Amino acid sequence: MSETTQMKMSMVTSLAELLIEQDSTMTMETALDIVFNSDTYQRIQDENTHFYHQSPRYVFDFLETELKRGKIE
Repeated sequence: MSETTQMKMSMVTSLAELLIEQDSTMTMETALDIVFNSDTYQRIQDENTHFYHQSPRYVFDFLETELKRGKIE
């Protein structure tokens, strides 16, 4: 597994954990489902954005905005 792939996987896991931190009733499965079905996830996968190089909290801000507004600004 490449370092980039590991970084992307780590980011997804961190985002799911942050979702659970916000809502303790959420399961890991639900949190991962939310992340995998988000535009934020697509940006993490796009190597041109370098989202996987950012801090999880920074990227989580994008996910939160997307979940609240239905889009990333």
